[in-house]
Amino acid sequence: MTQPELLPETHPLPAFAPENARLLMLGSFPPGRHRWKMDFYYPNLNNDMWRIMGLCFFNERDYFLTPQKNGYEEDKIRQFLQEKGIAISDTAKQVIRLKENASDKHLQIVQTMDIAALLERLPHCHAIVTTGQKASDTLLSILPGIPAAPAVGGFVEFLWQTRKMRFYRMPSSSRAYPKPLVEKAGVYLGMFNEIGL
Repeated sequence: MTQPELLPETHPLPAFAPENARLLMLGSFPPGRHRWKMDFYYPNLNNDMWRIMGLCFFNERDYFLTPQKNGYEEDKIRQFLQEKGIAISDTAKQVIRLKENASDKHLQIVQTMDIAALLERLPHCHAIVTTGQKASDTLLSILPGIPAAPAVGGFVEFLWQTRKMRFYRMPSSSRAYPKPLVEKAGVYLGMFNEIGL
């Protein structure tokens, strides 16, 4: 019996790119639609990105959850990102899922995002953060000038065109990454403070 052919999947979301953005956050690729609780980035309820943001900015892990805690308040998230000047995209535009889950290690990247074109749209952006190993590796392969990947929680400086930039590498917000939520949030908080957000 032959294996079914695995078909490429194209990224379903446009980049969230407010013109005032000072920080560009990059993940790898969204989970399958069946895991979504909203039509936006980090839509899986088992991913802790919006709990990290809630802790960092409001000292409340469930700040962005619905009152029933069974989904996210997408409008609240979008407004918050707009006000803070945070853009979000992913590093992969098209992937093949080698397994039916959201794990980065089972993603085969077919086509990468045009991060340089996205940065052109964000004239005030001077910091990029990747939220996992796959995103970090992909960014290094597509954006020239970055000397090397920083340690998790750290950053390296680089020049993009004439713009002095920082590349931060943060712990994955996936629960598969073995670090307690409060510790992850502490690492992210350090970055947000350094950037001045």
